[in-house]
Amino acid sequence: MIPFDSGVKVWLATGHTDMRRGFPGLALQVQEILKQDPFCGHLFCFRGRRSNHLKVIWHDGQGSCTFTKKLERGRFIWPNVEGQPSSATPR
Repeated sequence: MIPFDSGVKVWLATGHTDMRRGFPGLALQVQEILKQDPFCGHLFCFRGRRSNHLKVIWHDGQGSCTFTKKLERGRFIWPNVEGQPSSATPR
């Protein structure tokens, strides 16, 4: 189990993201689109086009982490924000 501080926010990027991206590409998306610091210790979650693939990036203060999960069946349920296909909201 990975411990997170109590003040950590979880950001969900609405819309879909290119799942070929690694930490550098997703961190750039966090900086340019979300106007957030990807090294701040918050979790940033991205969903693939078919909604069965999830990537989470996190910087623990010592290094960058990328977590990924691909469902064999089903899909991740994601909030739908009209007019903002590539924004994110903290949860």
